[in-house]
Amino acid sequence: MPPTTTAATDTAAATAGAAADPQRLTGRSKVVLAVLLVAQFMLAVDFSILNVALPAIGDGLGFSLADLQWVATAFALSAAGFTLFFGRIGDLIGRKKIFIGSLGLLGVASLIGGLATSPEVLLAARVAQGLATAAATPAGLSLLTTSFAEGPLRQRALGINGALMSAGFTTGAILGGVLTDLLSWRWAFFVNVPVALAVVLVAPAVIKESRPAARAGLDLPGALTVTLGLLGLVYGMTQAGEYGWTHPHALGGLGAGVLLLAAFVLIERTVTAPLVPLGTLRRRNVAWGNLLGLLAFVTETSLVYLLTLYLQKTLGFSPLAAGVSFGVLGAGTVVGGLLAPALLARTSTVTVLVAGGLVQAVFTAALLFLGTTTGTSLALLLPATFFGGVGNMLVIVGFMVTATSGLPDAEQGLATGLASMSQQVGITLGTPVMSAVVTAAGAGAATASAVHRGVTAAIAVNAALVLVGVAVAALFLRGRAGRPSG
Repeated sequence: MPPTTTAATDTAAATAGAAADPQRLTGRSKVVLAVLLVAQFMLAVDFSILNVALPAIGDGLGFSLADLQWVATAFALSAAGFTLFFGRIGDLIGRKKIFIGSLGLLGVASLIGGLATSPEVLLAARVAQGLATAAATPAGLSLLTTSFAEGPLRQRALGINGALMSAGFTTGAILGGVLTDLLSWRWAFFVNVPVALAVVLVAPAVIKESRPAARAGLDLPGALTVTLGLLGLVYGMTQAGEYGWTHPHALGGLGAGVLLLAAFVLIERTVTAPLVPLGTLRRRNVAWGNLLGLLAFVTETSLVYLLTLYLQKTLGFSPLAAGVSFGVLGAGTVVGGLLAPALLARTSTVTVLVAGGLVQAVFTAALLFLGTTTGTSLALLLPATFFGGVGNMLVIVGFMVTATSGLPDAEQGLATGLASMSQQVGITLGTPVMSAVVTAAGAGAATASAVHRGVTAAIAVNAALVLVGVAVAALFLRGRAGRPSG
């Protein structure tokens, strides 16, 4: 679809306020920002809140050990696979409608999950939660980017959003442990219900509808192939992490995913109203920016998994103690999110991306020196995760600004859908990739020394991936004053 330069309603009040004074938030825009940020924080919490609770869920509902991973996989498949599709749907029928409707679905699905009495009901609830997340995340980001004019105000909003998003992932790990230990695993579901209800009640009054004035037909062949292709890739990766890269399910999923995504590219070349215009994908800031986002989420979220293994299997921490230890990482991401807009205003996106990546790489590499004794290891782990979190959040905010800049409001659903897809696929793929490295380096053993050896090898791979992102930013992106070139 050719870019549409006019919009029927693009959160007019907030945008007008931003245009009047691009450096200040108006009273209404503060309320809009608060509603959108609360929703995005809740969605981020959902990615990790059940990780610590999985054993308790298995015991409570009778999941077999082999089937327990589907509690996480069912959510990941639907959240990652349908993000781009729902992002484009929001462009066509209205982002506000999609945002409010999906949060309503999330609240209902969370209530059903908390009341579930069988594995089948709980898995259905997790699929519904994933679909709600796939719809709400790009819609919320689109409303955020169209509510604030491109420049300092949008960078500030994206910085706070990035900080809360990453802090939400860390908070989920802590909150899941606290709720499971003190109350029940069911409260890891119930906690969503009042938050979703509050957003659904407040959002209609404060958020303006946002959609292009001209609507094109939905590219159904493209939507089907890209959704099934992403499902295949995510399924193949999760199966590889569980059973190894040579397992038939892993190879089948990965192979099908690659073929379907190749078919998607061919379809987009021929249809009159493509789901993803290839001209948009050819923009340097969109293509390379999303690669940077994918790497940013693969590295930091998988590092949480690696350090969870290390803390519990090597140092003997309880799940709750391990979760609380990540509070320092969460604090680092908040600092990075608040620091990023100021750095973007003073320098450029490339400078922020490179500097953030280098900081993250250095402090990730420092974790290679973790030992097997608690005192000295924590003395290294806590500051390293704090500063690594700062660097990672600089990259995440830089990626969000890069991948959504220079595009008309009519394409913000597409841009934020791509960015959300990069985020969710990165979160989903990081753990199975690093799990495979741990298993290979540790020769499949579960002893403290084998886990330490495997985690060390995976941390080295993690740091190398961060450096790949630094190289991509330095070589393929360039911009001035926070405006990446297209």
